[in-house]
Amino acid sequence: MNTAELLVKALETENVTHIFGLPGEENLDFLAALSHSKMRFILVRHEQEAGFMAATWGRLSGKAGVCFSTLGPGATNLMTAAAYAQLGGMPMIMITGQKPILHSKQAAFQILDTVDMMKPVTKASQRLHDGSWLPPMVHNAFRQAEGSRAGAIHLELPEDVAAEAATQQPYRRAKRLAPAQATGTQITEALQHLYNARCPMLMIGAGSQREPITQALARFIEQAQMPFFSSQMGKGSLDERHPLCLGTAALSEGEIAHEALLHADLILTLGHDLVEKPPFHMEVAGPQVLHIHTDAAQFDPLYFPQAELLGCMVHSLTALTEALVAKAPDWNKTALQPFLKKYQQRLGAVMETATEQKNLPSASTEKNGVTPYQLIQSLRHHLSENSLVALDNGMYKLWFARYYPAFERHNILLDNALASMGAGLPSAMAAKLMFPDKAVVAVCGDGGFLMNSQSLETAVRLGLNLTVVILNDGALGMISWKQAKEKQPPFGLSFQNPDFVLLAQSYGATGHRVTTIQELRTHFQNHPVKTQQGVHVIEILIDYQDNQTEF
Repeated sequence: MNTAELLVKALETENVTHIFGLPGEENLDFLAALSHSKMRFILVRHEQEAGFMAATWGRLSGKAGVCFSTLGPGATNLMTAAAYAQLGGMPMIMITGQKPILHSKQAAFQILDTVDMMKPVTKASQRLHDGSWLPPMVHNAFRQAEGSRAGAIHLELPEDVAAEAATQQPYRRAKRLAPAQATGTQITEALQHLYNARCPMLMIGAGSQREPITQALARFIEQAQMPFFSSQMGKGSLDERHPLCLGTAALSEGEIAHEALLHADLILTLGHDLVEKPPFHMEVAGPQVLHIHTDAAQFDPLYFPQAELLGCMVHSLTALTEALVAKAPDWNKTALQPFLKKYQQRLGAVMETATEQKNLPSASTEKNGVTPYQLIQSLRHHLSENSLVALDNGMYKLWFARYYPAFERHNILLDNALASMGAGLPSAMAAKLMFPDKAVVAVCGDGGFLMNSQSLETAVRLGLNLTVVILNDGALGMISWKQAKEKQPPFGLSFQNPDFVLLAQSYGATGHRVTTIQELRTHFQNHPVKTQQGVHVIEILIDYQDNQTEF
């Protein structure tokens, strides 16, 4: 057995089932070992694709996704995905090749200091310098990646080390320890803030997606009767049809939740991560904030909580619920009713199945294409409750965050941390591999899609049943919106696109083009997402004329 074979055994011991990669010659021993493994190897067409898929695997499962690449340009192509996982709190292991470290005949060809290069965008970056050290290093890599505030780990495997004889055995995967529990003193202090409040609200952040908190959270909300809203990455932690829901903070201000915050005197933040674009701006004279999280709060000028409840969030929510059962608080239950009603009216309009355009934010005409709102309304109507929508990054993300109702955890995947373009399609592919029986839709702008359009070949080769929506406005839509907001003349943001229908067909997918809302409705009626076979690409002429008035 050589070190590469030992590495494969170590990955199997850590219960890795899929590994995503684009091999180079420095990976050949590892690839040979992988060919005899029970793990499924997914060959991709770009290293960034491998990284985004591995990160999403970690995000959805809580177990580190694994990807690999060659040295030099292969490793540099992984860096965006590394940052994506690191900022988003997604557990991921990256393995990169390297030239022999003892006797190389290729001088400095393709050689970079990959270990140091990866350190700023990972929790840890190390070289596997000796086969005898591989079992503890791999074991520790998984523990770190999946530990508190999950993230990316990088391991470098030089070519000569991979070929060395190895006699060691992998460490057995250890049972992951539950987070520590909040102390009695912390719980008492948190309850004092709750009982002193007159009008509290709850904000659900990204960290809530990393613990199985849905049941504990639902019990707390029911007992406390506390209105709640979510950040973009907290969306779906609780069903947004709940009568106490105030929606999602697509922006830092201007949402229904922000109107309600003007009447609140206490905000409980559950799993808030500072890496997200702020779901609200904290002010000295504003409501007090109680930070409930596994990890301590990171302070900045917009977030400086007065109290913290640190530890397992399930335990913390359960302790608060039990205390509220024993002693009911004296809260103003009517102050936020107008805002709850306003949100329910918005939700009802989105869920409306009638074809009249009276429900739309504006009276956009069909000749201008399909508005984001129309797309959201149509998708929500035609998708099942447990379907999954994976968003790339663009102007439409704000529309989906505000209007697309999530019914359960991971109903919608969006990134409000690194917010990288190009991640939407690979994320959808990883989700479909993990949940083959779910309907999965990738929604991408034309700019973001073309950053990883070659992923279509991977999706077709894997035989995935996947819908890919491409929103064609021939421009960088969000930056165009920002440019207009700054009252700057349009410049430098428009481009020409390929024929997306023909492009899809060239990869072996089925291409469709939609230019009106009626065509979109007809398409979903004739091609139900739940039952369609193969990869279907839908190019939609998107009408962004409502951006300036909506946001």
